[in-house]
Amino acid sequence: MELASVIGLTGAIVLVAGAAYPERTASHPAKSAKNWLFAIGGLCMLAYAILNYLGGGTIFFVILQLFINATSILMMLGTSDKFDTLFITVVGLAMVLWSLSLFEGTNTVFFIIGLTGIGLGYAMDMGTFKRNAALTAGSALIALFSYIAGDWIFFWLNVFFALFSGYHVFRLCRIIARTTNS
Repeated sequence: MELASVIGLTGAIVLVAGAAYPERTASHPAKSAKNWLFAIGGLCMLAYAILNYLGGGTIFFVILQLFINATSILMMLGTSDKFDTLFITVVGLAMVLWSLSLFEGTNTVFFIIGLTGIGLGYAMDMGTFKRNAALTAGSALIALFSYIAGDWIFFWLNVFFALFSGYHVFRLCRIIARTTNS
């Protein structure tokens, strides 16, 4: 197995473990095991994306991982959701305009909207519905783009990431429903 594939599979496993890991209250985002799994997995996936690009893969996965690693920094710093949402949305919109100007096709719009969703999910407050919903939707769109691009490591990573994040959305909905009915 190639080094890039080993690094990609390792990063994917770490990220899926992060998505599956239960939300635990932490005094600061940098003290959360879930956030550390996201950050370490993201670094592994950046290495994979760079090696894959050097071997002829798409540049968009490098951009994805650079963006995700930037949002990991916001996540670990515990910046406000207001700042995170504004910053990530502006960068996401700029990337949509940039990608459309390159005439790469509208498939990249799925990628960038998914990227923005994952970035928002990373940076938002832990244990919230909006964080897990953003992670779920973003991962599903990145999985769609990965399927179209034929990158199976990113495809399966995002399928499982979306499933586990979706589970946390479902769990939070049930908790909200129980507290509303009480």
